[in-house]
Formats: sequence, structure tokens, C-alpha cells
Amino acid sequence: MDAGHSKATKTITTVMVITLLGKVLGLYRDRLLAVHYSVGMQANAFFTASRIPRVFFDAVFASAIAACFIPVFSEYLEQKGKKEAFRFAGCFITAISLLTALLTALGMLFPQPLVALFADYSDPQTTALAVSLTRVMFPTVFFSGVAFSLVGVLQAQDHFTAPALMSTLSNLVIILYFWTGDSKLGIYGLAGAYLLGWLLQGVIQVPPLGRLGYRYRPDFHFFSPGMKKVFTLMAPVMVSTWVQPITLAINSRFGSQLYDGAGVSALEYSSNLYLVITGTFILSVTNVIFPKLSRLTAGGQESAFRDTLRQTVHSSLFFVLPMSAGLMAVSRPLISLIYGGGAFDQFAVDITSTALIWMSLGMAGYAVQNILSRAYFARQEGRAPLVAGAVSIGVNILLCAVLTGPLEVTGLAIASAASSTVYALLLLIPMEHRGEGVLDRPFVGDLGKMLLSALVTGLCAWGGLSLLSPLLGGGKLGELLCLGVCALVGVAVYALLTLLLGLQEARLGLDLVKRLIKRG
Repeated sequence: MDAGHSKATKTITTVMVITLLGKVLGLYRDRLLAVHYSVGMQANAFFTASRIPRVFFDAVFASAIAACFIPVFSEYLEQKGKKEAFRFAGCFITAISLLTALLTALGMLFPQPLVALFADYSDPQTTALAVSLTRVMFPTVFFSGVAFSLVGVLQAQDHFTAPALMSTLSNLVIILYFWTGDSKLGIYGLAGAYLLGWLLQGVIQVPPLGRLGYRYRPDFHFFSPGMKKVFTLMAPVMVSTWVQPITLAINSRFGSQLYDGAGVSALEYSSNLYLVITGTFILSVTNVIFPKLSRLTAGGQESAFRDTLRQTVHSSLFFVLPMSAGLMAVSRPLISLIYGGGAFDQFAVDITSTALIWMSLGMAGYAVQNILSRAYFARQEGRAPLVAGAVSIGVNILLCAVLTGPLEVTGLAIASAASSTVYALLLLIPMEHRGEGVLDRPFVGDLGKMLLSALVTGLCAWGGLSLLSPLLGGGKLGELLCLGVCALVGVAVYALLTLLLGLQEARLGLDLVKRLIKRG
């Protein structure tokens, strides 16, 4: 038992370190892109071209692999053994490969209507470059399909290191390109570096698969029981992966009408940073909670299901609300620190930080929607997420149309935040109506305490920033010191306030610190 626990802890720690490394490299990759291309014509065209294949892959194939293939493959391993499981994997990979190859061919043949759907540039040169780059980058759909399918085979057998290395490797390839080839090859070379990075993401899965005894063999039994089960599971699960990429694609189209197309780049840089900060935490929570909720549902443990869900939402909001307030307070120096310099001038910092400020309002909604959607899927209920996702997309389109004109990038960011919040509320309301939700009186009281503490924390971070900025001056070192002090002050203020207000997470944190001090 101890050995197994130790091994699991070591695996989780290793994966977390590799994942964090990939995120840091991703931020550095984006900084290099910002310094070289800022929010200019080439950057806008590149972001449009890179987003189009990602949206198609995320909306269709990512859900099939992550939430549908892995459980069915695991079932085959348990009930029918490796031989049948590997045969099923071969059939699934063949199907995904054919579908993504077809989609890739169509995308490369007809990029013009896709670009017209995702962007509305007033400059014909930007549109033409986006079309050309889309044709170059569309094979990422095929590379992603193969790579993520191989990842599914590994993760179902508790092998996580190579999958965790995917983003690290691809980011290193792109960073190396910026260091060595960008001055000669330009934006088309960058597109090629992205393609190479995605190709290598699949290649690095091959050696560990070989050690497990897996060899890919094409299989065309697409109507086998396993494949039918995958396609049956896909429909409701796909909805949860639609909302984020489609919302970003819609906002990007409206953003292409702002600042000669620079709104596209501003939204891309800000959303990338937002997802690094928020997504890393939230996805860690949902990856743990989903299998647990599924087991509780299968065991008929409804009371434990509700308690687990309530505690997960409670604890997530405890951390996310101050993150949201703090990010709103320090967005400008944070954007300047990470992206500023080179071609990324004051105007680029202004519009990108403005987008991040208002986008951060939706952080709580983003957290809650991800947790509650997993609760519905654990119960194999797809109707509520389907309706909620469709309505939230509609709200985003409506608010973009109404707010983009008068508020520009602020309006787009508000639309994104409102969409996430509406999605969360529409998932919560049916649960509350059935008496299965989280909003009992103690929870609402604690939520009020968290909101008050987060508001004071944000104000303290903003005040500290106002005092320190003139003293520390500009430059990267000054920005870094200023952000570090503000972060420490914010953490201290929030911890103190939540302790005084009697929140459970704060007490647990204090107890943990006391135990660590005693051990030391």
C-alpha cells in the first residue's frame, strides 16, 4: 500500500512539474511571438490561421479521445485483455486518422470560406495571408488526432510522462525557431515550426507504446461494439468542449474588426495567459473529480456525490475568486512583463491588458461550468450541458454584436466573461431545482465571505501597485518586484480575512502550515 501510494505521488509530482514547465515555455513562446510580431498584420493573420484547425479539432475529436476512447479502451483491458484492447485501439486510431485526414484535405483545399467565417479584416493583405497560412497549418488537425489517440492508449495504462511532455517539446521547437530561423524564414517558417512541433508530439509517444507491446495495425471494423459505444458517448461530451473554442473564435472574428485587426492578437495573448493561470488549476481539479463522481454515481451514493460536488465548488471558488480579483488589479504590469518589449509597444500592452482585466470577471463562471459539466457527464446526462452551451454561445454572439462598437476590446472581453457565467448558472439551476445543487444557506454565506475577501484583496493589490510603481520604476526588474510584492500582500490579506471570517479552507491551510513548522 505504501509503495503504491509512493509511486502514485511520484508520478503525479513528475507530471505536474513537466506540465508546469510546458506552461512556462508556452508563455515564453508567446513572449517571443509578441516581441517579434506584436499585434501587427502578420500576427493577426497567424493567430486566425492557427485557431481555425484548433477549433475544428477541439470541437470534434478532442472530446472523442479524452472522454470517450479512454473509458472504452480501459473496459476492453479489464474485460477482454490487451490483445482485444489493442485491436480496438487500432480501429479507433484508423477512424480518427481517416476523419482528420479528410478534414485536413478539405481545409487545405478551401481555406477562403473558413477565414471568412473566423475573421473579417478590412485589409485584403491580412485576409490573403491568413488564407495562405491556414492552408499551411491545417495538417495540425491530422497530427493532433494521431497524437492524442496515442496519448489515450498510454494514459489508459497509467503512463503519463510522455503525454505530459507534448507541450514542452512543441514549445521548445518553436522557441528554437525564434532563436535561429525567424529572421530568415519569417511568418511562414513559424507556421512550419508549429507543424513540426505537433508532428513530434505524436512521435514521442511511440517509444513508450513500444515498451508496452503496442504496435499500430490498421483496423476497419468501424461498427464494432466498442466503436459504437464511443460514438454514443461522444454526443453529450462534445458540448463541453465546444463552448470555449467557439466563444474564442466568435470573439476573434469581432476582434478582427478592431484596430486594423489588432483585436485578434490582443484577445489571443490575453486568453492564452488567462487559460495558463486559470486552466491549469481548474483542469487539475476536474481531472481528479470526474472519475470520483463517476464512481459515486455508479455506486448509487447520491449523498456522497452531492457532498463531493459541493465541497469541490466551494474550494475552487475559495481559490479562484482572489485569483480573479488579483489578476484584474495587476493585469497591466503583468502583460508588460510577459509580452512587452521589441515590437510589442505601449498600444499593444494597453489593449491586451484591457482585454485581460474584463476577461478575468468570468473566471468564477469558467471554474463552476467545468466542475458542474463533469457532474452531469458523470451521471451520463447530456441535455442540460447541451442547452446551457448553446445558450451561452448565443449570449456571447449577442453581447459581441452590441458591445464591440461602443466598448471595443472591453466589450469582447465582457461578452466572454458573461458567456462563461451564463453557462455556469444554466448548469446550476436544474441541479438546484431538483434539490441536488450546492447553494444551501452555509454555502451562500461562505460565498459572500469569499467575495468580500477577494474584493478587499484586489483593492489592496491595486493600492500596492499604485504605491510601488513610481518607487520601483519601469523595466522588467521593477515590474517583477512590483508584481511579487503585490502577490505576497494579496495572499497575506486574503488568508487573514478568510481566517477571521471562519472559512474552512483557510483553517485547513493554517493547520497545514503549523504541522510543517513542527516537522521543521
